[in-house]
Amino acid sequence: MSLKVKCPICGYKCTKTEYAKHLESYHVEDYQRIVDEINKDIKNGMSIKDVAQKNSLTERFVKGVLGYRTLVKEEMTNYNVSKAKTEIWEPEDFSLETTTVWGFPDRGDWATHSGKYRGNWSPYIPRNVILRYSNENDVVLDQFVGSGTTLVEAKLLGRRGLGVDINPDAVKLALSNVNFEHKCGLADVHIGDARNLDFVKDSSIDLICTHPPYSNIIKYSDNIEGDLSHYDIPEFLKEMYKVASESYRVLKRGRFCAVLMGDTRRKGNIIPLGFRVMEVFCKAGLTLKEIVIKEQHNCTSTGYWKKQSIKYNFLLIAHEYLFIFKK
Repeated sequence: MSLKVKCPICGYKCTKTEYAKHLESYHVEDYQRIVDEINKDIKNGMSIKDVAQKNSLTERFVKGVLGYRTLVKEEMTNYNVSKAKTEIWEPEDFSLETTTVWGFPDRGDWATHSGKYRGNWSPYIPRNVILRYSNENDVVLDQFVGSGTTLVEAKLLGRRGLGVDINPDAVKLALSNVNFEHKCGLADVHIGDARNLDFVKDSSIDLICTHPPYSNIIKYSDNIEGDLSHYDIPEFLKEMYKVASESYRVLKRGRFCAVLMGDTRRKGNIIPLGFRVMEVFCKAGLTLKEIVIKEQHNCTSTGYWKKQSIKYNFLLIAHEYLFIFKK
């Protein structure tokens, strides 16, 4: 029989396996603090076993935390920077979305796309946005480029992709993913800060298509200064205003900016992060044209979470918002 752990915050009793899930669901800030402490302890030479015992967690969970933080580097080992070897360059039976609800049960694995980079978006999203809101040879900017999903689609569709990321490892991964010769558009990737795109001229971008971090829900680097995935919601929104202002500056008049953003929970209550980010972009001068509800088909809807949602009376978040703005 598994030993019970008592949550020091609310007194809930559960197994070590359930404890991590309980913290993530009901005590998000404390959960993030523990994750940060785990990484610090490991860096300071503490063993995985000792870290697990210290925090009343399983060794498997501690290994998982370390896996998230090293994911980009592991992906670089897998990809290297060799040219892509694939025969599947387009999605099968693709058709352009025509409503304000989008859902992609098949995430999409054509070309160099992979779902291994935690938090990246389905390539169906930038494909739809690029086809609807840009033309061949247009310049498409993604200032949170991550693993390069947007740039891969821009290149496949004959556009000129410009990617920016503050994380050098993400830039290397994006460069490897766009290193193919097919069709073919162009792709350029820079290490940079989405809040200050000083190397991009005013009114030079035809389309912005980007997927920022959702505050500090997933941290994409180890304390890189300016990485917005380390900012809690109030500061995150302040910094996103700078991102929105730069987006307005570099975008051509009459052209479009697409931003994917999701909500979160704090202390059991929903935080409408999506709409708060939407307001930030409107405040920066952009006009809201469309709101697309993007269904999440691969969210954490396991039997465990379904039971928890009924037991503690909360709904599982199974959607994100794709905001389409116009300058």
